[in-house]
Amino acid sequence: MSHQGLQTLGEFIIEKQDDFKYSTGELSRLISSIRIASKIVNREVNKAGIADIIGNVGNQNIQGEDQQKLDVLANDIFIAALSQREVVCGIASEESDDFIEIKCTENAHLSKYVVLIDPLDGSSNIDVNVSVGTIFSIYRRVTNPGTPVELKDFLQKGVNQVAAGYIVYGSSTMIVYTTGNGVNGFTLDPSIGTYYLSHKNIKFPTSGKIYSINEGNYIKFPQGVKDYIKYCQEEEGDRPYTSRYIGSLVSDFHRNMLKGGIYIYPSTSQSPNGKLRLLYECNPMAFLAEQAGGKCSDGFKRIMEIEPTELHQRVPFFCGSAAMVTKAEEFMAKAVNKK
Repeated sequence: MSHQGLQTLGEFIIEKQDDFKYSTGELSRLISSIRIASKIVNREVNKAGIADIIGNVGNQNIQGEDQQKLDVLANDIFIAALSQREVVCGIASEESDDFIEIKCTENAHLSKYVVLIDPLDGSSNIDVNVSVGTIFSIYRRVTNPGTPVELKDFLQKGVNQVAAGYIVYGSSTMIVYTTGNGVNGFTLDPSIGTYYLSHKNIKFPTSGKIYSINEGNYIKFPQGVKDYIKYCQEEEGDRPYTSRYIGSLVSDFHRNMLKGGIYIYPSTSQSPNGKLRLLYECNPMAFLAEQAGGKCSDGFKRIMEIEPTELHQRVPFFCGSAAMVTKAEEFMAKAVNKK
């Protein structure tokens, strides 16, 4: 791989520091710690086929889902990396019941940021060699620096995010992130361990031909979602659309952002609030989608305007090319009005 003229992630962070309206060095250190942790997790994910790190640890996370061994490992790696840079005062992880307070050393400046993280999204796919990812979301704390971090520092609307992104551990490993000035993607060259800017200023196509939803749950979907799926399958205009569902949010989102499409994880009769977590999955993906010209809602209202009430809150999730999300919302509204 030739790197002539390619910018590294480190160079990009330094060059773009001025875009970040609060402080310069702090965000750089934060993104750098995520970059370092992602390389370690990438190494472990790639070893998963031959080492004893796949499979179940025998306990469940807060949502009652079995934790894969690699989930726990990724969680520990990211928490360790984020704790050491003295810019984060608290971390909330999908794998932990409660948030973690990071105590600064006495001489450290007082940390202003909290990070919410899904350390290994799609981890049930690891042992079948399907792409998995990490999702992260960064906020400025609302309590005073120097005081212990509180729950309200994490329960913020998505519109308050100062940065968000994901790492996809796939056929190539990429970091894709935003600080509110567009979305950029960086691909890891594993031979030298450096991320290079490979996808500059990514934009969602306004519309697309891919819909991503677990159609096996069709019978449990709300009427509006069933109607939208039927619309996607009709032979008319540029339809039928193609159904593509990996079951790894990062992978499905990444493909749809590059090719054009919609991802839907709706409420079901068994999970009336849907399955995805507002704080660890939906808000960061919504921030990325909107920064890339896409759209994100719960089927009726903008995801990033939802007021969170608990750390592990779930919401229905419609995300992708703006025209497709708008069309799905029309079907949702129509079905509700018929009742």
